[in-house]
Amino acid sequence: MDVNQPKQEHLLALKVMRLTKPTLFTNIPVTCELRDLPGDLFNNLMRDDPSTVKGAEILMLGEMLTLPQNFGNIFLGETFSSYISVHNDSNQVVKDIQVKADLQTSSQRLNLSASSAVVGELKPDSCIDDVIHHEVKEIGTHILVCAVSYTTQTGEKMYFRKFFKFQVLKPLDVKTKFYNAETDEVFLEAQIQNITTTPMFMEKVSLEPSIMYNVSELNTVYNNGEGSSTFGTKTYLQPMDTRQYLYCLKPKPEFAEKAGVIKGVTVIGKLDIVWKTNLGERGRLQTSQLQRMAPGYGDVRLSLETIPDTVNLEEPFDITCKITNCSERTMDLILEMCNTNAIHWCGVSGRQLGKLHPSSSLNLTLTLLSSVQGLQSVSGLRLTDTFLKRTYEYDDIAQVCVVASNIHADS
Repeated sequence: MDVNQPKQEHLLALKVMRLTKPTLFTNIPVTCELRDLPGDLFNNLMRDDPSTVKGAEILMLGEMLTLPQNFGNIFLGETFSSYISVHNDSNQVVKDIQVKADLQTSSQRLNLSASSAVVGELKPDSCIDDVIHHEVKEIGTHILVCAVSYTTQTGEKMYFRKFFKFQVLKPLDVKTKFYNAETDEVFLEAQIQNITTTPMFMEKVSLEPSIMYNVSELNTVYNNGEGSSTFGTKTYLQPMDTRQYLYCLKPKPEFAEKAGVIKGVTVIGKLDIVWKTNLGERGRLQTSQLQRMAPGYGDVRLSLETIPDTVNLEEPFDITCKITNCSERTMDLILEMCNTNAIHWCGVSGRQLGKLHPSSSLNLTLTLLSSVQGLQSVSGLRLTDTFLKRTYEYDDIAQVCVVASNIHADS
């Protein structure tokens, strides 16, 4: 890890140590039954071992803490902390000491020194200490460059550097999926996988929506007014385990009324993930802005505002449709209703709906009935623009459950 320049006799010594929290000491318990040849020998040895838990000697975890024996792994989103010490190993007084710490990544070079001030003098057996912190935001190779300059008693200016190379790994694998509802709602599924070798405590996983949307979190179940997580009381994510989070986004009223705004690629928002590892070490990741391709509705969009879940066989029921002009021109629309094998429309087909200006909409209540039981698709609506003589067909708009007339179904 430590790659130094060719050796040169210097009066100062530079030491760099990464600051991490200790871990619980682990041991491998060795035991046997009393009837075995060693008898109670192994059990007595474990009871006398100061690193074991009294009364629970066969547990691997002990009561002692262990300091890190190596540089360890650094993951994206964690805070890198390091202790830097410059010690005067000589018997001379050194003057004009300056210590500088830079972090070189694949894209930039960052100055991590808390202060760039020059220290006037450093007496023998004295030291200059500094602690640096940096929230890691890039994966890949990082190089900590520590440079020291000083002046000897004879006035000679001295300079040396040390390089500490380490890798920043990816802690989580995040995948997202979008599901479009029949309304303007969008459902986001976020799959988060722990790809480290240690468990994680998932402190927070939230979605910060863009200015166009309001978000509802669907990861909590409410019972008698009290909410509980769908993942239970234990929010630990074991290595290589995956957890799915679900969110519902709905356009704000001021944007939902403008049909042209939701066209094309829209920014949904970004995920904010906070976790803790051994002994509470905290990490945080924010994804880039999540984007989705809004479904194409063509020039005219027809959506359902209200429809019953269950209806009776051969009994009329009402649905409410919303017709929106998504084009940049005014339309003069005619509504035609075509019967299918199961669905029969009630009313006059071919009626004028009048002119509909760009980004405008109108609500329409229609009556229909079904002659076949079971799950039936509502189909057969046609809209014709008399200006361009263009017809738009709408089939499989929604589904409704049709039951026998003597069954009173509750929605």
